Amino acid sequence: MIADAIRQIENSLEGKAKLIAVTKTKPVSLIQEAYDAGCRRFGENKVQEMVEKQPQLPDDAEWHLIGHLQTNKVKYIAPFVSLIQSVDSLKLLQEINKQAAKNNRIIDCLLQIYIADEETKFGLSPEEAEALLDTLKENSLPNIRVIGLMGLATNTSDEEQIRREFHGLKQLYDKLATRQQPNVAFQELSMGMSGDYPIAVAEGSTMVRVGSAIFGNRL
Repeated sequence: MIADAIRQIENSLEGKAKLIAVTKTKPVSLIQEAYDAGCRRFGENKVQEMVEKQPQLPDDAEWHLIGHLQTNKVKYIAPFVSLIQSVDSLKLLQEINKQAAKNNRIIDCLLQIYIADEETKFGLSPEEAEALLDTLKENSLPNIRVIGLMGLATNTSDEEQIRREFHGLKQLYDKLATRQQPNVAFQELSMGMSGDYPIAVAEGSTMVRVGSAIFGNRL
């Protein structure tokens, strides 16, 4: 089942976007099944879950933190995390830089942009994202690299609204991607989940975060 689902999703992506299998609440046995089916990128919402699962999967698995990240938890994932997709403050970037330096690493990050019509979601406004990148010019953080943006669309059946939100995020991405500064190198736009990833890919997503369409609904 999992292998079939991954194959179907990969075929529908047509190489336009990378598949991040969202493995929150899923047991290692199912994640291993996804790995055996060729999946190498896994997204977790919670630091504790990621830290427990990471040693149980092969070393070439990539781990993406896609949930809200508190500064005091960064140290636990800094030794191995591939991409932190949910950066929403300068303070968090500074802590990631500090912990990356301790581990002799440069950690890739995405800025999470607030695009949804929902108060429960985190993220920067477009203006805050620009201001943060301006601050990075002055505050050299050599152990982080901002490689793009991430956004969560509104949880709605209104496809036109979802398309508008993704389209707006792509426009912001294109604007910010022209910046030339040492630790900014835009290449990834992470948008789209199980229910809306085809729209996201059509609007320019390079990464989709898919859980239930692979593993079924949460346990």
